[in-house]
Amino acid sequence: MSRPIFQPRALNPAVLDQARKMELDPLLATIIAGRVKGDTFNLDGIVTPALKHIPPPTLLKDCEKAAVRIAQAVSRGERIGVLTDYDVDGITSHVVLYRALTELFAVPPDNIHSLIGHRINDGYGVSAGLISRILDQDILPDVIITADCGSSDEPRLVLLKQAGIDVIVTDHHALPEEGAPASAYAVVNPTQHDCGYPDATIAGCMVSWLVMAQVRDQLVRQGKVRKEVPKLGFLLSYVALGTVADCVSLGESAVNRAVVHAGLKLINRFDLPCWRAIRKLLRKETEFFDAGTLGFQLGPRINARGRLDDPYAALHYMLSPTDHQAEHYLAILDQDNEDRKAIEQEMTQDAYRMVEDQLARNYQGLSVFLEHGHAGVQGIVASRITQKTGKPSIVICPALNPDHLSGSARSVDGIHIRDILQQVHDWDKELLVKFGGHRGAAGLTLNKSRLKEFSEVFNAAVEAALNNLTLQPVVKIDSVLQIEAITEKKWATLQQLQPFGREFEVPCFSSIFLVEELRVVGADQSHLQLLLSDPKKNISVKGIWFKALSGGQTIDFKEGDQINLAYQLDINEFRGRRSIQLIVEYAYREN
Repeated sequence: MSRPIFQPRALNPAVLDQARKMELDPLLATIIAGRVKGDTFNLDGIVTPALKHIPPPTLLKDCEKAAVRIAQAVSRGERIGVLTDYDVDGITSHVVLYRALTELFAVPPDNIHSLIGHRINDGYGVSAGLISRILDQDILPDVIITADCGSSDEPRLVLLKQAGIDVIVTDHHALPEEGAPASAYAVVNPTQHDCGYPDATIAGCMVSWLVMAQVRDQLVRQGKVRKEVPKLGFLLSYVALGTVADCVSLGESAVNRAVVHAGLKLINRFDLPCWRAIRKLLRKETEFFDAGTLGFQLGPRINARGRLDDPYAALHYMLSPTDHQAEHYLAILDQDNEDRKAIEQEMTQDAYRMVEDQLARNYQGLSVFLEHGHAGVQGIVASRITQKTGKPSIVICPALNPDHLSGSARSVDGIHIRDILQQVHDWDKELLVKFGGHRGAAGLTLNKSRLKEFSEVFNAAVEAALNNLTLQPVVKIDSVLQIEAITEKKWATLQQLQPFGREFEVPCFSSIFLVEELRVVGADQSHLQLLLSDPKKNISVKGIWFKALSGGQTIDFKEGDQINLAYQLDINEFRGRRSIQLIVEYAYREN
């Protein structure tokens, strides 16, 4: 696999011009201009995230219709089903819906049916297995609210409608070619072409939050809920977690930046057992959480449960009323995450070996079938392949149905992966059983007998979409820093741009350094610790390159070599002392 190139970010001149007028720090202006595309942007909402930048829920198509029906169910004491996906976005959506219904609208917990599918036994979304279990209940829900799923599930939704259940779909995934599910009572999804909501990038948990906000307004207007009942701001901590973990855009979306910013403030109060438990587990008693903590520490632990086992432990963790209970369920999630990492490491190594043949044949769309792979981890492995190769990839594993295979896809800038799968389907309608997703990620089920043809057609669809785009691994560089500029003050300046996330990544810099010391560290001996310097200036700085030697990877430099380094700035705290350090993205010997 080829070495990534260090590519300076292209700067948006319109953003630079406005940033200068706002008298932003020149480095911050450069960083923002490298992330925000186009000429229609809310720079104030990006630089200074605030709830005032969230458009009202009434702009969402069907939101008022959905709110009226949910308010009716609340007033009449009807049974309400909450049906969500098993990932972090789905679990946090579930918590938002459950807490709003029970705590704000006084719905008895016994009137709420929590419905979450099992990833392996049921599959994604409103699955056939989940529908079967719902319809087998002695008492059926009167209304079901979906969150983070439902847009592509018309064949299952019609069965619920026939059973007399009104289904309100709240989702954020792209709709199928045939449009919104006709059997749903209402469909609240900002990706609908005739939806007036100005931001289609919001996560599923945010759609749920907006719907519940509208339900509150509806109940207040009807006199069923007092005006003094709190608004939904206190639930934004969950929305922040779901938004970060689902990797929706934190770039041009002032809405996503606002909810993450506000949610982190709530989380950092540590007034709920779930937040205190993860702080204790991570031994961050003296630190505040940022988006990275949510995305790389808490998110994977919640996801691991849904990937490997029944997801209800994740829901119980988020809703735990005591520290003891939160710590109990978090311990389960933590062990699942350790199991997930072991499975992931083995699958990733197998996938790297298998993809070499396609790379040798210059494939642009990569797909591998792991006969003994775990479907719950295939999306993470696809991410690893895409990151390493710079190409869209699909990792395929056995499915519960022996005639089918399960796949997870990940993509790169410039290639809309759901559109690619639509093209595959349009070319050969016998390949895919079902598929869904958005620009960067998608899930699919395919016919096992057509695996070989699928790989060929997928590659052809990616090649057809290239439009002169060259796919290769890239590390995007914001600026070249001199060693004297690498300071705690510089790091603190960069923190003004928080939160970081998808399409608003942590700033990455490049420099040429001399390797003074090089040491292999970590329990699995896969990390590299470096002491780097600029001999002319007699200044040195420490760096850490995580997973530099994992999966059989090697480096091409040694002590005494000059290297070209791509890195992020970080603060290392050890025994009460703080110092600047570099988090290495990639490094290679300078010729």
